[in-house]
Amino acid sequence: MKNFSELSEREILAVAISSEEEDSRIYMSFAEDLTERYPASAQVFVEMAEEEKSHRNMLMQMYEERFGAHLPPIRREDVKGFIKRRPVWLSKNLPLDTIRKEAETMEFQAARFYQKAAERTTDVNIRKLLGDLAEIERTHRETAGKLEEAHLTESAREEEEATRHRMFVLQYVQPGLAGLMDGSVSTLAPLFAAAFATHNNWQTFLVGMAASIGAGISMGFAEALSDDGSMTGRGSPWLRGTICGLMTTLGGIGHTLPYLVPDAWPNAFWIATAIAGLIVIVELWIIAWIRAKYMDTPFLQAVFQIVVGGVIVLAAGILIGGA
Repeated sequence: MKNFSELSEREILAVAISSEEEDSRIYMSFAEDLTERYPASAQVFVEMAEEEKSHRNMLMQMYEERFGAHLPPIRREDVKGFIKRRPVWLSKNLPLDTIRKEAETMEFQAARFYQKAAERTTDVNIRKLLGDLAEIERTHRETAGKLEEAHLTESAREEEEATRHRMFVLQYVQPGLAGLMDGSVSTLAPLFAAAFATHNNWQTFLVGMAASIGAGISMGFAEALSDDGSMTGRGSPWLRGTICGLMTTLGGIGHTLPYLVPDAWPNAFWIATAIAGLIVIVELWIIAWIRAKYMDTPFLQAVFQIVVGGVIVLAAGILIGGA
């Protein structure tokens, strides 16, 4: 790899040309990824890609006038300390905010490159071109804003906001809710069975932690392997798996922690069990509220489904432990 300070004017122009070509392709990849979900924003990236192509043509014209038709085989990956692009565009169904932030980073890095490159050139025409491109890249946020005003009408914004909400539910709420339900409900039986079988807080705590962590690992892998998100639009499988696994563990740990009450305390078992019972009620009501808010389930119906189911599982654990 070459140091940036070692590049000739010819190599600087060659790197700039290849960079504009790649950035244009990246913007088109963003546009393709957004077309079905956010068509208005996709059109913004199409026009930004076209603008990068125009920059490439300007650079190519200057290069041919100065050095001829042959481009040396050098790209930004061949230069030490050069701007690097994270390959986020290889992922499908990226959040719109992530794509916009990535585009802003790309424009900022490109502006710095052109500024530094202009400082190193002695050819007046090349220096002017690179300086003009640095200014263009710096003002690209304003350009993007104008494009958004042109394409993102009020109805388009409302439609994209509805899509954003739907994607948030698919990618975050659903796996988190599934994990919280499983962790809060499925661990009730083993926890309270251990509690009433042993009347020992520490042993009950260990059983609860094992059940919570084990359920979190199991649910996390099950969610991650259920689908890759390419067809369903549910996003990264490993992100969903992580969210689901963490929420499953959290749901089980909530009513396990009260059993840290020292066994030496008077009535330690009943104190811990009473606190755990209150936490269970709070957990089940939180789950019912989330289902009502995000899953379009009537609140009373959600309460009946979750609370009644949780009470049945709790009773099963107590009966088994007290047998």
